[in-house]
Amino acid sequence: MQEPAPIAVWDLPTRIFHWALAVLILLQYLSGEFGLLSMDWHFRLGYATLALILFRVLWGFFGSSTSRFSHFVRGPVVVWRYTVALLQGRTQGAIGHNPLGGWSVLLMLASVALQSVTGLFSTDDLETTGPLAARVSDAAVKAMTRIHHWNRYVLLLLIVLHLGAVLAHWVWRRDNLVAPMLHGRKRIEVATPMRAASLWIALALLAASALAVWALVAWGEAA
Repeated sequence: MQEPAPIAVWDLPTRIFHWALAVLILLQYLSGEFGLLSMDWHFRLGYATLALILFRVLWGFFGSSTSRFSHFVRGPVVVWRYTVALLQGRTQGAIGHNPLGGWSVLLMLASVALQSVTGLFSTDDLETTGPLAARVSDAAVKAMTRIHHWNRYVLLLLIVLHLGAVLAHWVWRRDNLVAPMLHGRKRIEVATPMRAASLWIALALLAASALAVWALVAWGEAA
């Protein structure tokens, strides 16, 4: 049986976002836990992360078809049926995220967003304070710092689960999920191919996201 021809499943903005976010999270973890970089750089990387997350949310509405939330976010019934079928070995490859993977994407985005936002208000009670800490009460700063501290473990758990799922797909299903996120193509039979959005839209959304984060940080530092 002849293999299907490779088709586009991930657009360039989504792939760049994926790997850029992975690098940013790694650098922030190494700087926050092991002092690889200064805390000034930890904050700068956090601002970049927040801008990326904001971009990805916007891209989830205006981006290519496989990157849109409407493409991969499904209700609990669909997710349950897919999970049962997956355990029984009855699922087939999907273009984009499957129903279970779609919710893992949302959880990951939510956790990274929470970590980035709370970092803006956090303090170590010594010399490092987020740019928005002066805009809220001391009680709010303490609460945000506590959330920022504990959510890092939630994020680490989600990352481990994500890597475990990628490995499981490769070992048990011979489904390589990494390669398509590098070159954007996959050998799979689909009824509807990916509809790509304009790169100019991606650039405009990224610029707007970066500008919004810059304005927020500047407003906080002006206090």
